[in-house]
Amino acid sequence: MKTFLRSLAVTALVLVAAPMARASRPFLCCDYGGDKVCIVSTDGKIAWQYDCKHPQDCWKLPNGNILFCFVSGALEVTPTQEKKIVWEYKAPDKVEVHACQPLTDGKVMIVECGSSRIIEVDRAGKIAKEIKLATAPEIKLHNQFRGTRKLANGTYRVCFKGEGKIVDVDADGKVLRALSVPGDPHGAITLPDGHLIVTCGDGHKVIEFDAEGKSVWELNENDLPGNTLRLMAGCHRLPGGNTVFCNYLGHGHLGEQPQFFELTPGKKVVWQFDDHAHFKDINQIMILDVPGDVTKGEVWR
Repeated sequence: MKTFLRSLAVTALVLVAAPMARASRPFLCCDYGGDKVCIVSTDGKIAWQYDCKHPQDCWKLPNGNILFCFVSGALEVTPTQEKKIVWEYKAPDKVEVHACQPLTDGKVMIVECGSSRIIEVDRAGKIAKEIKLATAPEIKLHNQFRGTRKLANGTYRVCFKGEGKIVDVDADGKVLRALSVPGDPHGAITLPDGHLIVTCGDGHKVIEFDAEGKSVWELNENDLPGNTLRLMAGCHRLPGGNTVFCNYLGHGHLGEQPQFFELTPGKKVVWQFDDHAHFKDINQIMILDVPGDVTKGEVWR
């Protein structure tokens, strides 16, 4: 009996130490430090998981498959128990991949640190287009680029992480516009009205700019009680105007607070996710219960 009671006590301690958080919305996420990409259901359970080293960007495609990139390449995988790889890109040696995007023609856009380039990869895994990027020589490989997106007009919007700027380039790599931002930007999300949301990494800040580059909304380090801004990484603007922000908790803040939160334009937190038993530092997210074709730019992340 004593052994049985001790067993119950241990079980209770485990349950207290590792609760499963509820999720108000289903979502797809990258857990950079946890080395996995996951789909999480509304009850907070991991419904699907793919292990890979340091994932940085993720998408649910119209066909239901999951596209994501990680430090050494990118994959498209079926969301099934078999986790069948249906498309793959392997980056060269001494290169890091930190952003990807599905395109309308079936290709995948990828940005590479080290090779300093944007590439578009076809369904056979071959490079169909290459755009060279000019980086400052003092910027180390890991700090060159983060969130990069191809826009509807055919240009590319790149987060020059280590140089603290958002740069628009054309298909030949010519710089069209550069916007300086505080910190080391990780995300630059273009909205239908031309506004731009920039997550400023270790600048502990988020800024929304209008089409002319003027700041029209800011979220600062200590604006949200209980949600001190750490490294601001990925985000997803929802159709109703709220935004889900990933508050990356690496760099000494693991386990201290929620890993992401949904915020109104008035800076009210309506939902937050806090599950340190199963996730380390969520850095990218896609909410799955909102409409939109990611290949057509209808999902704003």
